[in-house]
Amino acid sequence: MSQQITTLTFFKYPSFKQKLWAFGMMQFAHAPLKKIAGLSFYKLLGSGKKNFDPAPDWSVYGLLQVWENQEYATAFFEKSSLFERYKKHSDQQLTFYLKSIKAHGQWSKQNPFEASDTLDDTNDYIAVITRATIKLTMLKRFWDYVPTSQLDLVDNPNLLFTAGVGERPVTQMATFSLWDSANALKKFAYRSANHRQAVQQTQALQWYKEEMFTRFQPYKIAGAWNGFYIPADLDSKIS
Repeated sequence: MSQQITTLTFFKYPSFKQKLWAFGMMQFAHAPLKKIAGLSFYKLLGSGKKNFDPAPDWSVYGLLQVWENQEYATAFFEKSSLFERYKKHSDQQLTFYLKSIKAHGQWSKQNPFEASDTLDDTNDYIAVITRATIKLTMLKRFWDYVPTSQLDLVDNPNLLFTAGVGERPVTQMATFSLWDSANALKKFAYRSANHRQAVQQTQALQWYKEEMFTRFQPYKIAGAWNGFYIPADLDSKIS
């Protein structure tokens, strides 16, 4: 039975000094992260501007972590000196706790996400991570098309949280989205004309070198983020 969980943490760095520290940690955090007990996979992530603009947002960074079990994750967030440093240098932190439902594709030549054996049938929320390494020859066509592909996400009432992130600007990108139900996600995926066209374009043009699509069941959210209301049944302070 798989007890694996995934966490995705966002950090907000408003000041120039904080941004400089966060940028440096994209390099310097690797060594301590490799020593964290129970951590089987991680990615340090920068972010793009609103509506998946490829230009970097130097004030927001992310940390994706895959844990062998909840206990290892809890130890990191409660006792790790590295996480304390992140909290000290950032003004806001928000962590999503996720159980993998299904993952297709690869991330850095592997699929690190194991389907969970402990999904909750009464939990309707769903989170999605999509990521891709874009072929250099397709960069312009891809980014020219992004605004059209995202039209149906703007002001979607069922979309609770979304962010564009990536390991490298422009070429290695990912998106994270939190939805209030699987039905809402399916409606977007299958009834959105712009999204269907984006899928068709992807299949026709083959603009990815590597890609992955992963669905998760979020079961807890910790922290706070301006403009985002944590649902009561996912709020770590309540549940």
